[in-house]
Amino acid sequence: MTEIVLPNNWSPRPYQMPFWTAMERGCKRAIPIWHRRAGKDDAVLHWTATAAHQRKGVYWHMLPQANQARKAVWDAINPHTGLKRIDEAFPVELRSSTRKTDMAIEFKCGSMWQLVGSDNFNSLVGSPPIGIVFSEFALADPAAWAYLSPILEENGGWAVFITTPRGKNHAYRMLQNAKKQPDWFAEVLTVDDTGMLSPERYQAIRQERIAEFGEAYGDAMCEQEYRCSFEAAVLGAYFSKEMANADREGRICDLMADPSLPVHTAWDLGVDDSTAIWFFQVLAGGLNIIDYYEASGEGADHYVKVLEERAYPYGRHFVPHDAKVKEWGAPGARTRVETLQKLGINPELVPDESFADGIQAARTTLARCRFDAERCERGLDALRSYHTKYDEKLRTLAKNAVHDWASHGADAFRYLSLAWRELRAAPPPVPSKAEVYVGQPDGTIKSNLTFREMVERNKKRRLETQ
Repeated sequence: MTEIVLPNNWSPRPYQMPFWTAMERGCKRAIPIWHRRAGKDDAVLHWTATAAHQRKGVYWHMLPQANQARKAVWDAINPHTGLKRIDEAFPVELRSSTRKTDMAIEFKCGSMWQLVGSDNFNSLVGSPPIGIVFSEFALADPAAWAYLSPILEENGGWAVFITTPRGKNHAYRMLQNAKKQPDWFAEVLTVDDTGMLSPERYQAIRQERIAEFGEAYGDAMCEQEYRCSFEAAVLGAYFSKEMANADREGRICDLMADPSLPVHTAWDLGVDDSTAIWFFQVLAGGLNIIDYYEASGEGADHYVKVLEERAYPYGRHFVPHDAKVKEWGAPGARTRVETLQKLGINPELVPDESFADGIQAARTTLARCRFDAERCERGLDALRSYHTKYDEKLRTLAKNAVHDWASHGADAFRYLSLAWRELRAAPPPVPSKAEVYVGQPDGTIKSNLTFREMVERNKKRRLETQ
């Protein structure tokens, strides 16, 4: 009988040992932010194999989207050995079955490991996991962790979050919070820390990136991927620059609704997908974005109730141009507009502009916005994460956005950006001619009235006071 020692034909590199040691000592939460090619996937796969044989249960390896999992992990080859990574970490001698259809491995010890996506975590059936790896967490739906964390709290399970930075989004906030928690393992390792790349090799890679993407993005990619910078611009992120400016200028802050102004809403309507709603007020100097709400699998009555519970002094409600299509429900149902009208909401259709025009409108609008940091947190994450893919073959960015968890909030903001200009705050009233006084070069103030007008005005005032 063949003897298998775990981890199988692998041992942590010196800079990986702090993570491995922390997990061996019972750490339940870890966020190692390691640079590209630092061996993140190898480390967590071998750790999962070891953990699965120490405690019987279900273990998940979660990618941002389920359709990424097969290429990124299931079929991935280790370039150093020519072997599949899952075969190295999970030797076939330890398995009772390997299911290619749902990318699951059952072990003879009774544990199971499966590849899943954060876009469909709540649709998976079976026993809940006791160990989860969130791979590329910066691109994942943060709602997945919010949903799964109570499960791990209850069963004493562990979670590891591996990623490279993608701006200051939910992964950045998790890292900052983890550094303050004594029971978390939190670490950032750059190429300078690990020594995996010589300065000469790093500069060569940097020049390759600059040649392919231009200096600005080439530098940003290297800073992000090899120096783990959360400040670098994200390639393909539509609003990376605008959101960075909002952070830097302090426009993401504590923000209360102005009771003297109406609160308008902008919606992205989903049926099976999420529905997202931004709540905003228009001021003379720009917009205050005071709230955000998102849910999925709900009917129109749910969202109307949400508006009622928030009890803002509502103004106008904007929905996408395609809201004229059939509604949440069976054939023969009312259109979405008709359904909302029946429930007391009178929605208005935003202009039917092109996607590119909507993106440009959103970029322009973001420069004039202030956001409430707490109530708008998920919506802000969506704006930071909304992106398009880079086509490796064509060496250019795709024309369409990636449809993922961030799409709903970002689309709703595009509709807001196309609608709000109709709601610009009215300018202060122009005073009548009799009330206008003009400063003179000598410092005196002179009325713009003629002598006859002044006499008539004074006569009228005397009559009014008699």
